[in-house]
Amino acid sequence: MTTDIQVRRVRFDFAGSDIPFNWQPERPAFAMQCNVITFFAPGFEKFIVEATREAIPLIRDPEIAEEANAYLRQEAQHSAAHLSHYRALVRRWPGLQETMDEVVASFDRLTATKPLAWRLGYVAAVEATFTPYFKVFLDHEDKLFAPGDERVASLFLWHFVEEIEHRSSALKVYDAVHDSYPYRLKTVAGVARHIDEILQIITRGFREHVPAADGGSYGRLIPDGLSPKAFYASLRAARELTDPGQATYAGVPKRELAAMLTGLVRSQGPGHDPARERIPTFAGRWFHRYAEEPKSAAHWYSIGATQP
Repeated sequence: MTTDIQVRRVRFDFAGSDIPFNWQPERPAFAMQCNVITFFAPGFEKFIVEATREAIPLIRDPEIAEEANAYLRQEAQHSAAHLSHYRALVRRWPGLQETMDEVVASFDRLTATKPLAWRLGYVAAVEATFTPYFKVFLDHEDKLFAPGDERVASLFLWHFVEEIEHRSSALKVYDAVHDSYPYRLKTVAGVARHIDEILQIITRGFREHVPAADGGSYGRLIPDGLSPKAFYASLRAARELTDPGQATYAGVPKRELAAMLTGLVRSQGPGHDPARERIPTFAGRWFHRYAEEPKSAAHWYSIGATQP
């Protein structure tokens, strides 16, 4: 059996000096969420690649080993693409280099100090949340992505659909190496502490290094960590800086938000199988168009946009 995961080498157009920080002015909170992902992704994906490379020799099932290899190669492409976006931002706001350095160093400390099983559990826990989380974004891409800067929007559309494509890979690798749900569940508290640390680094960097006139004040729309106080502060900032119609989930039916929250909780359960997740229709459209016109991946709204 050959893995269904395809490694797509997409080159996004971030060579210019005009990449906006608030790349989606109609939904600045969503733009900031995506910017956080750009600063989170290179460190996290380096962490994934290093752990998966260490795990592959321990995997006895050749099909899972093959999928693990394709999965880490896909993650390496994600890291490279987000680094190109980040470098475009650093050209305009050089202080953001310090922010990225702190994030990568934080992940490197985990690689140096945590056992392989813990690191694989971390990755499995985080990757399991992506399908229910990104599904809402992709189900409403016409509102969230289309009105924004096409270069940045195309990057995130590509990344999110590929995360859904390899949605089961991290859990398969974990189970192949250390098949213990109780141990994986115990990693969740450590994952939350680490994400709290990363959010503090990134949001502090956005506020310190990007002037308010360039959109830096919108960094306040991202919680400065996972504490209730941090979430309250971000809600207060939303009331000060945006209109209700500019909220990330404005116009999203409550049943879809409830399904997302249910999916996030279910993703950490003992019987969870990411392969059974409901997949956004948009992902199928994206894969179909890419097969017909690969260049559309980097220019989603201007190349091949009339295709189904």
